[in-house]
Amino acid sequence: MSSTAELQELAATVRAVLAKHGDRDALRRAIDGDLGYDERLWTLLCEQVGVAALAIPEEYGGVGAGLAAALVVVEELGRTLHAPPMLGSAVLGVQAVLLSGNTEACARLLPEVAEGGRTLALCWATERGWDGYGIQVESGNLTGTAHYVLDGAIADTLIVPTSDGLYEIDAAAPEVARTVAPTMDPTRRLAEITFTAAPARALGGEPAAATARLREIAWAALAAEQVGAADQCLQETVEYTKSRVQFGRAIGSFQALKHRMADMYVLVESARSAAYAAIADLSETTSAGRTSGAVVAPLPRPDSALDLAAARIHCSDAYSKVVGEMVQMHGGIAITWEHEAHLYFKRAHADTQLFGAPTHPLARPA
Repeated sequence: MSSTAELQELAATVRAVLAKHGDRDALRRAIDGDLGYDERLWTLLCEQVGVAALAIPEEYGGVGAGLAAALVVVEELGRTLHAPPMLGSAVLGVQAVLLSGNTEACARLLPEVAEGGRTLALCWATERGWDGYGIQVESGNLTGTAHYVLDGAIADTLIVPTSDGLYEIDAAAPEVARTVAPTMDPTRRLAEITFTAAPARALGGEPAAATARLREIAWAALAAEQVGAADQCLQETVEYTKSRVQFGRAIGSFQALKHRMADMYVLVESARSAAYAAIADLSETTSAGRTSGAVVAPLPRPDSALDLAAARIHCSDAYSKVVGEMVQMHGGIAITWEHEAHLYFKRAHADTQLFGAPTHPLARPA
């Protein structure tokens, strides 16, 4: 699935399912539920659209549509703030298993992920962030604590990057303790997972290359999500200003607000361009580095690292500014619990911290 028309059709299909089954009431139920996401909605997306199978090669029970198709789904989920195990499991978890190069593990784990029956979680962050390894390996056992784990509280299988390579561990093992972490963003749950001499299965893989690649994928995925959310904030703001009347006129007719919404539009579209450029780079390097379903030695373009860093920075900034304007132009209603504007605001600020950020300023070589 590489053509623009196919990706647009996929986006329209996912958006239709979300519009029918993922409205604001469904989101509120998910926030208050035990899982933190709408299990029925996730089942529909997996069974009717096959979203969990998109980035999984066909030889492992997937669709083989590639990362670009999977990130289309992430973008559409960003519009609604629903957070099923798409980003954490079907994108990052799947890519981690593929990056290990372990075909036995791919054949054993990925078909169930493609069907939506197994959830993966990537345990790769320390308390200080996504640089370095917080889990130690001794005689095949894992010890340490992983922080900020997406889908960590509900995952079936944990994938753990260490300085010795990637490891797989059953999330239900008695040596594994999982705790839901307090977060500012109620729409996305993160977990803290502690391993106490937990027996694990080595998957292999080159750890530095794998974690660097996963960070790139995470940044591109987050950029796609931010574009979807920012676009939704813009659309809801435009609709609100058409219906809100002050001084006998819809406030959307005021010139000052027109200018501000035009600026929001520019931010959204520039963020979209940055995100799509980064995703295109990822798709090229993934296909170039794929051998028998396992990703090996990606071959990046010279500017791909710059594109990814630019997308990470600009999409975060654009989303934060757009949602700030949304809150301002909605007025007092935007800061009530009943309205969803504050949820977009919290997601925007949480996303600026998730997966870290580029450590060097963006500058092309002279």
